[in-house]
Formats: sequence, C-alpha cells, structure tokens
Amino acid sequence: MQTKPVLGAAEAHRILEAARTEAERNGWAVAIAVVDDGGHPLAFARLDGAAPISAYIAQEKARTAALGRRETKAYEEMINGGRTAFLSAPLCATLEGGVPVVVDAVVVGAVGVSGVKSDQDAQVASAGAKSVAA
Repeated sequence: MQTKPVLGAAEAHRILEAARTEAERNGWAVAIAVVDDGGHPLAFARLDGAAPISAYIAQEKARTAALGRRETKAYEEMINGGRTAFLSAPLCATLEGGVPVVVDAVVVGAVGVSGVKSDQDAQVASAGAKSVAA
C-alpha cells in the first residue's frame, strides 16, 4: 500500500492566508480558491472589489491545476502555441493563475486565483502554494 501527504484544513487556510497577504500587499482585488488533489474545494475567499466572475474562474483554475498536476499556464501556452484542439478539453480553466501545491514530490492540491493580469494571478497563487510546500 502507498501513502501520500494530504492537505488538511490548517494547511488550506495557511495557503489561503499567504495568497491573500500577497494580493493585499499589491492592492489586488482577487478571488482565491484552494482545492485538494481531486479538485474539491477546501478554502475560498473573494477579496473586496473582486468581480463576481473571478470567484468561478479561480475555482476552475485551481481544479484544473490539481487534476492536471501542472500550472494552468501550461495549457494556455499549448493553445497559444497552435494546439487549438485543446480548447475542447474538459478542463475549464486554461488560463494562467492555477498552481499545484506540491509536498514531497506529490501534488496534494492547488491554488487558483483570478481578478488581475494572468501573471499577477499566478504570483498570488504561487505565494499560497509555497507556504505549504516550503
């Protein structure tokens, strides 16, 4: 039998708070979603001023990063590189801003952020992911 690390409530909230701190430090109104390795929600926050649609997009970015075991930026680059058939893939968020949370070389979940430029979303998500992975 194999064993693996699993995100608990304490880790999910640590990720959320680290991401929130990064967003607030930069004055960015974003939505932040934390999911487990199956893409199921663990923690969520929509900061003041974040557009309602960002809540949905953040959750989908997190789910896509968790299930795909990679940053959502990889999918965006694939499509921009000409692999447009990937637009029909069942994953909904092929935009940068979803980052997997990796512990002991295992993807244990992901963080999705939406609300600002895609590289800024990724910066906030990475800050959250690094808070547990470090």
